[in-house]
Amino acid sequence: MRLENKVALITGGGSGIGRASAEMFAREGAKIMVSDVDETTAAETQSTIRGAGGDASIITGDVSNSGDAERMVKATIDAYGRVDVLVNSAGITGRNAMYPGASAEEIWDRVIEVNLKGTYLMCWHAVPQMEQAGGGSIVNLASIMGLVGYSGGLGGGFNAYVPSKGGVLQLTKNLAIDYAKRGIRVNCICPGYIATNLTRSLIEQDPEAQGKLEALHPMGRLGTADEIASAALFLASDESSFVTGTPLIVDGGYTAQ
Repeated sequence: MRLENKVALITGGGSGIGRASAEMFAREGAKIMVSDVDETTAAETQSTIRGAGGDASIITGDVSNSGDAERMVKATIDAYGRVDVLVNSAGITGRNAMYPGASAEEIWDRVIEVNLKGTYLMCWHAVPQMEQAGGGSIVNLASIMGLVGYSGGLGGGFNAYVPSKGGVLQLTKNLAIDYAKRGIRVNCICPGYIATNLTRSLIEQDPEAQGKLEALHPMGRLGTADEIASAALFLASDESSFVTGTPLIVDGGYTAQ
């Protein structure tokens, strides 16, 4: 029960890494506010947690909208009295950012809005609440693409996903050093390719993509959402009490090459 009596707000909690984190955190004793743009998937996560005896509520909204971000934090405070942990798992890629036929500039703007601005806004609204409560832990989802360049993909060198995740990593460091003395730890996770809906959409477009992606990792496979959730659990818990400003790489050896 590494998060017993803690309250965790998890964005993107309706699927993938967000859902895995919500369910794992609940098993470790946390009360969970599941946030997602999709009410149906958020409710599914809530139902799973409650079915296992956990405590979960849901709130819908767009992390790139300041009013929605503020409302998510407020809903967590209203439901549970505080926010001890924030996991910024909501994220998109250029493949699912916009409607078919959207311009390159529209896709760029939307990816940056959700991945980077959304992380910023959630932190912006959560940090004052954590300060009042005497501290907290923020876990941002960056990527191996925040650490290394990526050749090809949608947009080639203009792929918005890569700089969006690089920005998350640098935002993490900035927040960590500014709020360390106020009891707030801020870290990020840099996953390799993970078997989630985002990766599946890429594989569906190219039947050979899975083998190609697996071959990029020395371990010869994709990661799982639970493996990333386990890393998030470590960073959220007191086990990482002397860890802040750190990108935790969970990538099957991808960036060691």
